[in-house]
Amino acid sequence: MIRIAALIIGMILSVPMSARAVQPSPLPGDSVYQLDLALVDQDARSFRLADLRGKPRLLTMFYASCPYMCPLIIDTLRLTERELDARQRDALGVLMVSFDTARDDPAALKALAGKRRIDTGRWSLARADAAGVRKFAAILGIQYRALDDGEFSHSSVLILLDAEGRIAARSETMGKIDPAFVARIREVLGKP
Repeated sequence: MIRIAALIIGMILSVPMSARAVQPSPLPGDSVYQLDLALVDQDARSFRLADLRGKPRLLTMFYASCPYMCPLIIDTLRLTERELDARQRDALGVLMVSFDTARDDPAALKALAGKRRIDTGRWSLARADAAGVRKFAAILGIQYRALDDGEFSHSSVLILLDAEGRIAARSETMGKIDPAFVARIREVLGKP
């Protein structure tokens, strides 16, 4: 019996560490990724919010048919990214989650990405169910409400998460650069 146990232990130890199943460390208690949120992106790919762990990320909320503020949010994200060098941009992901659970299906999100020439290799436009959207907005401190005409009244916020999903910075500056926010992004991304 001892020989069998020794054989099994020897076999396990002979497998390189990289080939062994490694359990990820627990998420920090203040991580947004603690929210068990199912999302679907513009390419109809399903993923969980926690799947984004491991890379700093800019988050915001929007809806595809928004005529005013949401295009400005997209433009502000782009302005913010332009302040970063190529390495920093590559190290930073962007997630935009829609308020409009009725109309923003993957086809609507993909159409918006095409219309606005959004790089979906680094940016994800996503949707969740209504309950998930409410929880996500609450965690991020974003307020919204549906209006009778199908539009949404909402706060406009950019949020920076660190690689573990902790909120590292927020900006409500739209339409121009927020230097303090950009500085914090650089800090979270680290030195080149």
